[in-house]
Amino acid sequence: MFLHIFLLFCISFAVGMESGIIGGNVARPHSRPYLASLQHNGDHTCGGMLIKENYVLTAAHCLNRRDFSGMKHLEVVLGAHNIHLKEKSQQRIQVKKYIPHPWFEQNNEKNYSYDIMLLKLKTKAKLNKFVEVVPLPNKYVETPAHGNCSIAGWGMTNTNIKKPSSILYEITLELQSNKKCEKMWQKYFDSARQMCTVSNGREAFCQGDSGSPLICESKLLGIASYTSPDVCTNTLYPEVYVKIPAFLRWIKKHT
Repeated sequence: MFLHIFLLFCISFAVGMESGIIGGNVARPHSRPYLASLQHNGDHTCGGMLIKENYVLTAAHCLNRRDFSGMKHLEVVLGAHNIHLKEKSQQRIQVKKYIPHPWFEQNNEKNYSYDIMLLKLKTKAKLNKFVEVVPLPNKYVETPAHGNCSIAGWGMTNTNIKKPSSILYEITLELQSNKKCEKMWQKYFDSARQMCTVSNGREAFCQGDSGSPLICESKLLGIASYTSPDVCTNTLYPEVYVKIPAFLRWIKKHT
């Protein structure tokens, strides 16, 4: 049952959307200038974050090689609030190279505790008040046992409307203990590389923004990875993120 639930969430980059925001509030325009909208053929598919002028960090499952016909239509949009408008603040940059973690997929099996990917951009982003780099932790930071974290994205705001939001929404979610995450997701959760939050039944990330950053105590700590695919606000199954501090050496090596 767990494997079935888990794999249902893994929609390809080219044809589907991943995790978004349910029950959130409209974010103040450009209050998160590091956020990126990953787009394929002009359609928003995933979120991401600008960590260097020419590198975006996101989730590895956002790009399914078997369904992706080429990189020329894969773009990153920076400086956006409304992704369905041509805002003057926006920068649209094509992706030159994608670098998924090599342990994410081996022998046709996916390990979501390595659900992390770097996108190298063809040109450097122009940094300004609308587009900024988010600082990575400078050392391994332990995940708080409890507390609130925030996430923002352009994903679905209503499970009955199967399309991304035009404008950026944000929510605050409560951290869940590793024991509860391990109990529900069993072998699919690894506390060394993953962390999780719990939905209150009204707010959750859902379809549209896997790869979006989780911010805890003003620190970048996680990348949205997966949750229950049937009901995003399911209070039983925690929402899972990849721990960014666990991959600092890998990120530095490839950037």
